[in-house]
Amino acid sequence: METIDDAWRPRLAPHVRMVFNTARGEYALLSPETVWAINPTGASIVELCDSRRTVGEIVSELRSRYEHVADDDVRHFVAELVTKHGMEIDHG
Repeated sequence: METIDDAWRPRLAPHVRMVFNTARGEYALLSPETVWAINPTGASIVELCDSRRTVGEIVSELRSRYEHVADDDVRHFVAELVTKHGMEIDHG
């Protein structure tokens, strides 16, 4: 798994989009060949991954919204999506 640097700027890969299934009350990331179910925390991370914000800025924003944010969990979530080709990184 790739190590994520706080200066990198993540974004969803062009072929991936996030949707909310109202019938199930679940978020998912859709690509032509894969569906990833994600929880609301994951959706909050994805919403901030717009290639304008750095990973460090994303962690700071999440800390302002939520009481408990584990920096390493955010980095791990982004790294896992990068590894699965669901997210891309601008290396700043």
